[in-house]
Amino acid sequence: MATLTLDKVSKVYQARRAAPVLAVDAVDMAIADGEIVGLLGSSGCGKTSTLRMIAGFEDVTSGAIEVGERVINDLLPAERNIAMAFEGYALYPPLRVKDNIGFALLRDRQPRAEVDRKVKEVAALLEIESALERYPPMISAGQQQRTSLARALIRSADVFLLDEPMSQLEPQLRAVLRARLKDWLISRKMTTVFVTHDQTEAIALADRIAVMEQGVLQQLASPEELKERPANLFVASFIGEPPMNLFAARVDRSRSDLGLVVLDDQGEKAFRLDFDEAVDGLADGQAVHLGIRPHRFRLGPGPGAVDATVVSHSWLGDQTHIGLERAGTTFILVANGEVHAAIGDPFTVHAPMSAIHLFDAETDQAVFHGSEFRGSELRG
Repeated sequence: MATLTLDKVSKVYQARRAAPVLAVDAVDMAIADGEIVGLLGSSGCGKTSTLRMIAGFEDVTSGAIEVGERVINDLLPAERNIAMAFEGYALYPPLRVKDNIGFALLRDRQPRAEVDRKVKEVAALLEIESALERYPPMISAGQQQRTSLARALIRSADVFLLDEPMSQLEPQLRAVLRARLKDWLISRKMTTVFVTHDQTEAIALADRIAVMEQGVLQQLASPEELKERPANLFVASFIGEPPMNLFAARVDRSRSDLGLVVLDDQGEKAFRLDFDEAVDGLADGQAVHLGIRPHRFRLGPGPGAVDATVVSHSWLGDQTHIGLERAGTTFILVANGEVHAAIGDPFTVHAPMSAIHLFDAETDQAVFHGSEFRGSELRG
C-alpha cells in the first residue's frame, strides 16, 4: 500500500461551442498509508471526477497526483497499480462471476488454485458465493455491484478506489457489509478513497471525510469534527440528519456576556438567546448565522431558553422529532425516547453554550464553536 497526495488538482471540461466547466478546483488532499477517506457531496460536486483523475480515466488539467513518491499524472491507468470498483460495474458478460472477480490475478498468471481460494474468500465476505458460476447478465444489480467490488478488493494494489460501492444494496445487507468491508480494509491496511452521497455510509466507513461542493474541497476531517467543528456554513448544513438548525442573527451584548438576537425572514427580532460566558472576537452588532444541531437542544428552561409552539411531532421508535415555531421562525428538536406533545402546545427549550455554532454572515466561515473538540473527544 502507499500514501496518496493530491496537490492543487483541478479538472476543466471543455466542450466544443460551449463554455469550459470547472469540475474540480485546486483540491489539496494528503491521504496516509492505509487510511480510508470518503468523498462526500451532492450530485455534480466533483467527487467522481476526482476519483477518475486518480484512476487515470480523466486527464488532470493542473496540479499533481502522487502515489508514494511517484507522480502518476501521465501514467496510463494500467501502469498506476490502482484498483477500482466502478459505479457502472464494468463486468465482462462472457466470463463467469468467479472469473470476473479473479480476472486481474489470472492475467498476472497467478496459480489457479490460489486465485480460486482468494475468490471464494472475497465472495464469502460480500455474500455472492451462490453467484460464482453464473454470468453477469444472469444476476441482480446488487450482485453485479458486489462482483465489481470483489474484483477490486481481491487485488494487491497501492490504492483502492470505490465509486458508490453499495448504492444498489438493500439497507439491511448494506449495514452488514459496511462493517465487514471496513474490517477488510483496516486489517489489510488498504489505502482507500470511496465516493458516496450517503452520509451514513461515509461516517461508517471513513477515517476522514472530504466534503465537496461545486468542485471545491470544503473540509477534510473526521466524522466527529465535521459535526462538532464544521469549517463553514455549507458543511454545517450538509452534515447531519436532521440537518443543523440555522438562523440569521446578530450579536447583542447589551444584556449578557453573549446575546444573540435571532431574526425572522424580514430581518426583525424573532427571539433572543442569552449566555453568561464571554466570547472573544465577536463584535457587538456583528451579523452571524447561528447553528444548533437538533439533538443539542434541551427540554425546559435554562441558558439560551426559547418559548415556542409545537407545529409537528414525530415518534420514530427510539427518538422524538418535534418541530417548534417562534415568531414565524421554525426549528427542529430531537429527543431520545418518547416526548409527549400535541400540535399547538407551548414548549420551552434551551440551547447550552456548548451547543451553538456561529458563522460570519459575509464569508460563511466559522467564527465560534461552543464545544471544545480534541480528536475524538468532545467536551462541553
